[in-house]
This record gives sequence, C-alpha cells and structure tokens, in this order.
Amino acid sequence: MKAALLYSDNLAQYDFGQGHPFRGDRYPRFREFFRANLNQDNFEIIESSPASDEDLMLVHSEEYIHFVENFYRIQASGIDVPGAYRFLSGDNIPKPGAGNLAQAARLICGSSKLAGEIVAEGRYEKAIALGGGMHHASREYGEGFCILNDVAICTLNLKKKYGLERILVLDTDAHAGNGTAHTFYDDPQVLFIDLHQDPRTIYPGKGFAHEIGRGEGKGYTVNIPLPLLAGYDSYNLVMEEIALPLSREFDPQIIIRNGGSDPHFADELTQLGLNLKGFHMIGERVREMARVCQGKEVDLLCSGYNLEILPLGWSSLILGLMDIHQEFAEPFPEHPQGKEVFIKTEEVVAEVKRNLQEYWRSLG
Repeated sequence: MKAALLYSDNLAQYDFGQGHPFRGDRYPRFREFFRANLNQDNFEIIESSPASDEDLMLVHSEEYIHFVENFYRIQASGIDVPGAYRFLSGDNIPKPGAGNLAQAARLICGSSKLAGEIVAEGRYEKAIALGGGMHHASREYGEGFCILNDVAICTLNLKKKYGLERILVLDTDAHAGNGTAHTFYDDPQVLFIDLHQDPRTIYPGKGFAHEIGRGEGKGYTVNIPLPLLAGYDSYNLVMEEIALPLSREFDPQIIIRNGGSDPHFADELTQLGLNLKGFHMIGERVREMARVCQGKEVDLLCSGYNLEILPLGWSSLILGLMDIHQEFAEPFPEHPQGKEVFIKTEEVVAEVKRNLQEYWRSLG
C-alpha cells in the first residue's frame, strides 16, 4: 500500500523572516530532493488544506486564535502590536521577509488533522504530513517557532471524531514537546513518549524524567532526556528498552510520531549525535511499534536546522517507516558515539524505568 504524503507549496509561507532559524525554504528544498531521490510510486501526494476555527479550538482558545490572525497580519505591515508577548515568545515574532505565518500555521494544522483522519479511516496505512510537529505551542501561547499545536489537534480530533481511546504520540524532536505534554498531562488515553536532549542543556528546559503526568494521566507521560552527543546506540537502546515495550503494553489504536532532523550530529541548534542510519532505524522501530495497531501511523515532519542534512534526515525517517532500504551518504565527518555517552544513556533508561515501573509491567 502506498503512503500518503500531504504537502502544499503554501507551506513555504511558514517563514519567520531574514536571520531567523526557521525559514520556509525547507519545504520546497525537501520536495525537490524527494522528487529526485525517492521512488514516487511508493507515495500518493495529497494537497493540504487549512484548519477551521473549530479545529483549532480543540486545543487553542478563541481569544488566542483571533490574536494570531490579527497579529501576524498587522505585523507584516510593519506596525508593532502592543502586548504581543502575552501570547508569543520572542522567537515567534517575525522578522523582515516573513511569510503569511497565520495562514501557514492553519495549513499545517489542517494537514496533520487530515493525515490522522485518512489513517483512522483505513484509506492509507501511513500518512506523512510535511510541516507537522509544532509541539511547543500551548493553549494560549506560541513559542519555539510553533504558533499552533498541530500534534495535539490531530490527536484530539481522533478522539472526538472517531472515539479513539488509546493514542500513542512519539516525539523524537531534539527539543522536548512541552506544549503537547501540557495538553495531555492528565489524560490516560494518550501515551506521550518524548525522546529529547537533556533539558538542562537546551530549550525549553522541560522534559525531565520525573515529569510523568498528573492525576489519572500519571504514568502516561514518558520523558527520556538524552545526554549530549547521544547517537545511534543510545537511540536504539531507548527504543528497545522503553518505546517498544510500552507500545506493546499500551496497545494503541494509532501512533503519531513527530520530529525532523534536528537530532543529527551536524544540526546547528542542538548537541545530539544521531546519524542518517539512526533516523532510518527510528523509522523502522516506529513501523515495528505500529504492528499492534495494524500499521496505522501518522508521521509529522518540520524540524531541522542544517538545510543540507534536513532532506536526508527526513527521507531516512520516511524510508525506515516504509521498510525501504535506501541509504544516503553523510555530508559531514561523523564522530562515533563514545562509551561514556552510552553509559549515561543506560542511566537515563534506568531512571525512567524506576519512575514508571509501578504504572507499566513492561518497565518493571
């Protein structure tokens, strides 16, 4: 069966402007690489469409949605908007040359929502939504280059529209998905597993191993803070020891994975050590996890801050997910992960298991 690939040329409008780390050219750059290097017969390209206000209000307040629409329109005309920092962090303020961010954010949310729907309905076993994975945005606050949280919207739409009661969200972005975690922190119907760089060393400074949920959702948030330079061996260990056993025990009805190429050792904003082979391995592991739900998986891709690596990393994730064996050469010299880093990863795995063993037999 072909995988659905959701894409729109208008994704390029998700662009914070000159000098900002997040520019919209990542999307046409990937699309060009994809056409030249991947077998198009394996994919069905589907045009993305924007989310409605009703869709956005699954996660965000009406006041915040209206603010976003007005702020980015006014800011684009060069007029400062008083009180913007009530709703946005400084890194979400556009610079000269920015795109139509409000509409592009809606497009991303609509795309991720549709990806979830076509998988839930059995039209495709797997759907890949380019632009998805804006995991830092919360109900009334946009931060970390994320204006609206499409991951949470996709998840909550699956619960509301299809009555799904067990959804596994796997976040492999280098940064902790604080907005997604906050949305589902007390929800036992969403198992949120988050692999990210040690929050003591990177934005947003959240996602510690002791943060495991609250109330009925206690035990359903699984933070795995990886040591600096964690690479293939560390990621493989975490997938084998935590992600795979939890997926079997939780028995999800669908899996949503988000995260792009920023765990790569050559990324310009992070300090992890994953290579392209490691991204392929993550895709393979997610495919293995999805066996418990008849292969149903939604993949959301947006992050990565080395544009030479980005199309290679995204493609490796997709190919691993689809069980296609195609390798790409590393464009930068690789530094193998040292034994000390692996030992630190083992310590993290042990801590995560201690924190969660009373909630999960598979981690006992």
